[in-house]
This record gives sequence, structure tokens and C-alpha cells, in this order.
Amino acid sequence: MIVAQRPILIAKQPLQGDWTVADWEQLPEDSYCYEVLNGNLTMTTAPSSFHQWITTRLMRYLGFPAEDQGFGLCFTAPIGVFLGPKIAVQPDFFILLKPNLGILRGGRVRGAPDLVIEILSPGNTAKEMREKQKLYAAAGVAEYAVIEPEKRILRYYQHLKDEVYSEEREFAEGETITFACLPTIPLVIAQLFADAPDPTIYVE
Repeated sequence: MIVAQRPILIAKQPLQGDWTVADWEQLPEDSYCYEVLNGNLTMTTAPSSFHQWITTRLMRYLGFPAEDQGFGLCFTAPIGVFLGPKIAVQPDFFILLKPNLGILRGGRVRGAPDLVIEILSPGNTAKEMREKQKLYAAAGVAEYAVIEPEKRILRYYQHLKDEVYSEEREFAEGETITFACLPTIPLVIAQLFADAPDPTIYVE
């Protein structure tokens, strides 16, 4: 992800550090994915086909079973998730459990999802991912995972007290993870990558 530098057609152009959720809602609906991280506007272009393949597999093997079994609802980007006055993110995939559905209002999620999964793209920097992890922890996202398509792994974090996550746990292709919020739905890591028609990670 990069800091947005292209002209943005909104009535008021805030400085970096001053962007708010209200400013984010005025952005155009185009091919870019915009996020506001602690007042800084960032953007990415459309994800790769492999990125989208993994998203559909998350829906198939995790999201739809979660809905079928009555745990809650699943969502994929683009959808605004507001974690604070200056934090608007668009997670690749997330789950809202039934007791938490009240934060879904006006077409936005106004609070912390129960599970967030991000899929790395070549444009994601280590600094950006660390910042997002801190924001998710501070907002109280109970479970957070990052999928690295190039390495075919999933990195998992569970929320602890004091707005921090547990030590990272890594799950590779030969392993299975069961998220705490979805105790009857094991996710086989290899299923996220198997049979992809174009298993490249690059956007261009």
C-alpha cells in the first residue's frame, strides 16, 4: 500500500494526518481501495487474480459455513470498517458474530469485527502491516490473521489484554487452523491455494 498522492476529487482535501472517517466517506467509488490509518490516507490498486482466488476460498471454506451454522455474517472488501474517528479500513475478509451485528449500520461497520483476515499483496510494506496490526489490536479485534500467498502460509494472532496480540503462530500448507470464534469450522490451509488458475502474486 502507498500513501495516496493522486488528485482526489472531494470538496476539502485534508493534509496527511488530518484525514477522518467523514473525509473517507466523500472519496470516489473507483478502482482504488482507500483506507485511513491514524489520519493518513493510503490506497491500493485492484488486487491480483490469486488474491481474489484466496478471498473466494475464505468465503467457501470459512465464511459460508459460519453463516450456515449460525455464527454470524462474513464480508469481503470493499466495505468500510470504522475503528475510530481517523481509522477507516477495508479488510480483505472478516466475520461479525451474531452478538456483534449491531455495529453494522448504514452500510458500514462501526466497531471491531470478531475476526479479520488480510491477504498480502506485493505493494504491502512491513511498516504498513505492523501499523494495521496495532490498530486492530487497539480496537479489540479478537482474532487477526495474515495470509502470505508467496509463502503459502497463514500467520495468526489472538487478542490479549492491554491492546496487544499474542505471539505469532504460523500455519503452513500441511496444517489446519480452527479460529476461536468458529470452533466447529477447521480451515485447511492448503485449500486456500489449491487449483488456482493463476497462482502468481503480482498485481501488474
